[in-house]
Amino acid sequence: MKKFFSVALAAMMVVSMTACGTTNETPASTAASTEEAVSTEAAATEAAAEETQAAATEEATEAGTEAAGTGAALKIAIVSSPSGVDDGSFNEDNYNGILSFIEKNPESTVTPVKEPTGDPAAAVQAVSDIVADYDAIVCCGFQFAGIAQVAQDNPDVDFILVDSFPSDAEGNEVEVDNIYAMQFAEQESGFFAGMAAALETTTNKVASVHGIAYPSNVNYQYGFECGVKYVNETEGKSVEIVEIASYAGTDVTGENIGGNYVGTFDDEATGKVIGNALIAEGCDIIFVAAGASGNGVFTAAKEAEGVKVIGCDVDQYDDGANGDANVVLTSVLKVMHSNVERVLGEVADGSFAGGNVVLTAETDSTGYVSEEGRCQLSAETIEKIDAAYEKVKSGEIVPAANFNGVTPDTFEVAE
Repeated sequence: MKKFFSVALAAMMVVSMTACGTTNETPASTAASTEEAVSTEAAATEAAAEETQAAATEEATEAGTEAAGTGAALKIAIVSSPSGVDDGSFNEDNYNGILSFIEKNPESTVTPVKEPTGDPAAAVQAVSDIVADYDAIVCCGFQFAGIAQVAQDNPDVDFILVDSFPSDAEGNEVEVDNIYAMQFAEQESGFFAGMAAALETTTNKVASVHGIAYPSNVNYQYGFECGVKYVNETEGKSVEIVEIASYAGTDVTGENIGGNYVGTFDDEATGKVIGNALIAEGCDIIFVAAGASGNGVFTAAKEAEGVKVIGCDVDQYDDGANGDANVVLTSVLKVMHSNVERVLGEVADGSFAGGNVVLTAETDSTGYVSEEGRCQLSAETIEKIDAAYEKVKSGEIVPAANFNGVTPDTFEVAE
């Protein structure tokens, strides 16, 4: 087994940031046409575009992901959550997929649009407001599920919907010819985070912190809990998962699912409050899946002694730098950038087809960072997670998810 799955390597090389990152550096937009000021973010990210694109290209080349350009010229918009395309994780990874596409198709442009509330109705309206101006629109997050009607009303525009499937006015899942909707098995990556935490903890107390209890975040939480349970049962450990009742999450069905939820993806102050509270409870490893809110948890860990965090969505090792030390134990991955780039290529060459797909370890779309110098896992821990990865990939291990019929309580550890 390779020390770092190929998908993990691609994620690390294409982006150096990471629903989970902590960097505050702003990537530049490559938008060549900004006739309409669709957001303040578009203006803010326009500067230094060539430098950002060049860096993205160099890293993509090193990762072996170079592909021939299609020669297309697409006007692309990316509509993101309140944390924006410089959140260091979820949104930024999607954005980098667009940047990589544009580097190979330099006449194409991108405009970032930040929807500032995270409200589903406002998210759909933000897309509706700009739909006439673009060839392709990338929508980042569960709150964009309601774009089905907008897409149907604009059949000449192609949509990439990340982290949700489209729904009709009654909330029923639908497939739309011009929406390629991708969800990820976050519970798989969460499982690897839980294993890492349970195998490496010295206090036997660990935790996870999340943004909003959208299915993707609940999947991370449930997977984490299953990973800890797996280690407890296979290794004879008794690692406790710490939850603060006042920060319990409520999922989209209204069910209390516990955990530690900030309630938004862009509240660093509350993230730090939760991080400090968990550290005070004795947690020495915290899995952070909270977008820009996770910055506060990283800060809490850096100000504490002996505390590590597990990054999310992309490789966050650089964000863990703390003087001569680093607080990142490892990062778990949801590989969006390469899938976004792939689908944009299909838009450009005319082979685009709508559909609702779930991307898993089987397609190298989930994983974790185990490369030397990018994590602080022991060789023994890596060996055990690698073995479990193969079982997840084959379907022998099926971690709990928000809606897969398995809960952390009913999750069964394979013999």
